[in-house]
Amino acid sequence: MKLHQAQFSTQTNGRNSYNITQKIEQIIAESGITTGLCHVFIHHTSASLIITENADPDVRRDLETIFKRLAPDGDPEYYHTLEGVDDMSGHVRSVLTQTEITLPVRHNRSALGTWQGVFLWEHRTGRFQRNITVTVTGV
Repeated sequence: MKLHQAQFSTQTNGRNSYNITQKIEQIIAESGITTGLCHVFIHHTSASLIITENADPDVRRDLETIFKRLAPDGDPEYYHTLEGVDDMSGHVRSVLTQTEITLPVRHNRSALGTWQGVFLWEHRTGRFQRNITVTVTGV
């Protein structure tokens, strides 16, 4: 059993989804692991990770539309407001999605489906440096 771990940062420029699939694939390839698991973790509470459609950006736009309804910015019932109107909604969005994902590794790459990609989903409207740890285990 082998273990390989790497960390990378991604600059976000506001609320959006950022495709990080290629960076994860690069780390898997560098690991030398041909069969196993790849665990991806984001070190933040107002951004998340999602696996979704990688071809049509309308899917991600529609997800944002739904989340605007589920976790609106500036809801007057929020107590946590010190960091701006988008902060508590960012926390809610992160809790409703995920801060970690696990991918199968096969033939020294992820076994994502044809139309799947891994995205960092920024839930805040400002610019942020987001840190991600990728751990690959297997043989």
